[in-house]
Amino acid sequence: MDFNYSIWLVIGIVGGVLSLGVAIFLYFWVMKQDPGTKAAQEVAGWIREGAAAYLKRLYAALTTLALIISVLIGIVFSLEKGVLGAESGSTSFLPFGVVMALAFITGSLCSAVAGFMGMRVAVEANVRTATAAGKDLAGAFKLSFYAGAVLGLAMVGLAVIGMSVIYMLTHNAQAVLGFSFGASTLALLAKAGGGIYTKTADIAADLVGKVEIGIPEDDPRNPAVVADNVGDNVGDVAGMGADIFDSYVASVVAVMLLGATFGLKERLDPTLYTILPLIICSLGILASLLGIQFVRVKEGGKPGAALNRGTIITCVIFIVMLFGLKLAFPIINTGVVWAAIAGIVVGVIIGFTSDYFTNDSFAPVKETSRVSTSGSAITIITGFSYGLISIIPSVIGIVTATLTAYYIAEANGLPGIYGIGIAAVGMLAISGMIVSADAYGPIVDNARGIAEMAGMGQEVIDRADVLDAAGNTAKAITKGFSISAAALTVLALFAAFSEVMAAHGVNITISLRSPIVVAGVFLGAITPPLFSALTMLAVTNNAFDMIEEIRRQFHAEPGILAGTHKPDYARCVSLAAHGALNSLAIPAFLAVGLPLVVGFVLGPDALGGFLGGAIFTGVIFALLMSNAGGLWDNAKKYIETGKFGGPGSEAHKAAVVGDTVGDPFKDTAGPSLNTLITVMSLVSSLFAPIIAAFHLFS
Repeated sequence: MDFNYSIWLVIGIVGGVLSLGVAIFLYFWVMKQDPGTKAAQEVAGWIREGAAAYLKRLYAALTTLALIISVLIGIVFSLEKGVLGAESGSTSFLPFGVVMALAFITGSLCSAVAGFMGMRVAVEANVRTATAAGKDLAGAFKLSFYAGAVLGLAMVGLAVIGMSVIYMLTHNAQAVLGFSFGASTLALLAKAGGGIYTKTADIAADLVGKVEIGIPEDDPRNPAVVADNVGDNVGDVAGMGADIFDSYVASVVAVMLLGATFGLKERLDPTLYTILPLIICSLGILASLLGIQFVRVKEGGKPGAALNRGTIITCVIFIVMLFGLKLAFPIINTGVVWAAIAGIVVGVIIGFTSDYFTNDSFAPVKETSRVSTSGSAITIITGFSYGLISIIPSVIGIVTATLTAYYIAEANGLPGIYGIGIAAVGMLAISGMIVSADAYGPIVDNARGIAEMAGMGQEVIDRADVLDAAGNTAKAITKGFSISAAALTVLALFAAFSEVMAAHGVNITISLRSPIVVAGVFLGAITPPLFSALTMLAVTNNAFDMIEEIRRQFHAEPGILAGTHKPDYARCVSLAAHGALNSLAIPAFLAVGLPLVVGFVLGPDALGGFLGGAIFTGVIFALLMSNAGGLWDNAKKYIETGKFGGPGSEAHKAAVVGDTVGDPFKDTAGPSLNTLITVMSLVSSLFAPIIAAFHLFS
């Protein structure tokens, strides 16, 4: 069978449109479901208004930033061709600088739209899930998962459409790099800002409500409870959607850049190996659409098992499709198929390893819950220790995927680094399914909050708790996928960075005998810890202000705790939004500005060392924080089921403190680190031609 490149690009676009169409269909299906009682709708309205107000302010700020960066990109890449003598290879009638600027804006826009669509359906699905939980578990699960699928399918659809259209119009992988940079820049700030927002409210609500006052979680008397539920949407839905969108696109772009350069160098077909990752993603979309149909739970069943079953079935369908692609088109190198399979298999293993350390069915969570009877210090030490241990299987998995993909590719006549990039694409190809399960989590968390705030009854709350426990595990699995894929992606981007430098006459030499390289390694290694510290300090500073506001309201109006006076929810929502947006400037500079400073001042070799240092510490910190935070959270929930004294016991109070420590770990700093290292790698690759020409140290 002939392999027509243009037809495959069209197939990619059609697959993206199909995915987006199903997402829109599911959105309208969700909207047709029963929104519940007037009281429930009122609570949901507060959450919806708070989320919309924050996103409006965030996207207004990011729009200004995106326009400024796009102008700089347009100027820089106009200079690249005119001053540096670099050939863009673009077939567009527009100047290459304009093409790159437009690609950057398009990437930012697609990332924002995907996040907004997910948030929009989440704030409508939460109250409908709570209402459905009043009838049965199966209906509530179906509704919340299909709502999560709106984000998952919209995200992959927009990503594949954007990348395919840009490459079809320009025939230039570097233009798609501009698209990826736009998506990553917005994703980093959306995820970090959303994480700061949600954990500011969560910590303040827990420390004053649960620990000081002794009222239940999501109690309507808590002034921060609405801000807490708003945070689930802006952080865990819109923020995480933008984050996975970034990882998904970056993995594809890294392989496209390698395919374009290695194809020419190795006398392979450059067009084929440039568009192969888009083909693999198209297969992943179809596999996700089919796999979603198998995610069902019966009354009395376990939602977590249903989500895991859907993930495994999707992986099997995807692997079968890869073999089918090879059989239909023998021109496709066998090494590509096996490298992609290695990626998806290792991704599943890493994801379920995260499940072991964060699921209350296994020893780490149970042991952390047990030792909570001795106080919060032991809780924190135990959870942190298990978090450190959880790094080991994930790193072994990353190493296994790296070596397997590298040597399989080499054995089949492809550059090994291309195989590593394909493994990352394989991990993320089924993101439609993975993100659907992830977005399910904050929806059912919100549903539980609405059920309690609207007084919907203990049976509804109990069903929502069952759904919520599965949501926490799904989030941990998603983070395992995304962090591991980011590690492989940035290795491929590092190789692409080296190739771009070589094309401009600069050969990167990474040697620890070079003081310039060592300086770069240390600067890179300290960047993820510094980024983590800044975002977590933002959480604690903002939480301090909100705690004081909650105490002030309780003191000024005793009727709040008596249940006769409604708290000022809007004040806490405003504090969280203002604090989050004001905390993003320095983290943004670390991601975008610091690599450029290192490159222009210390030179390309130091920048190579910088990226290497950032990759290693970034992956380690991200795994530690995500898994330890998820463990502490589920240890608290395990005790709340009645174990070790149940709610209100000393063990529960200690677990709440552990969960409070873990909140910014797992939802602010941890998941933002994979985006940080991706953005730094993209910035380095994007500006590599300029750095090659202008730097102080050689």
